[in-house]
Amino acid sequence: MIHPSDSEIGSTAVRDGRLAPVTCAACGCRLATSGDAFVHFQGFAGRDARGCRIDCAEAAHDAAGRPVTLAV
Repeated sequence: MIHPSDSEIGSTAVRDGRLAPVTCAACGCRLATSGDAFVHFQGFAGRDARGCRIDCAEAAHDAAGRPVTLAV
């Protein structure tokens, strides 16, 4: 098996003093970086990359994996 380089591993955040992938707090999917937020890998509208229908599929997430709601 060829191990991916650090740049290929994906989005990470510090948890318990170690780098760890950022995952969605609601469904457990890994998230990708998009600017300063984290997002689901996009599938079809309202679904994640696996095809699961999840409420936060199109929402930005924070480094803890929680969907971010913007105050209007």
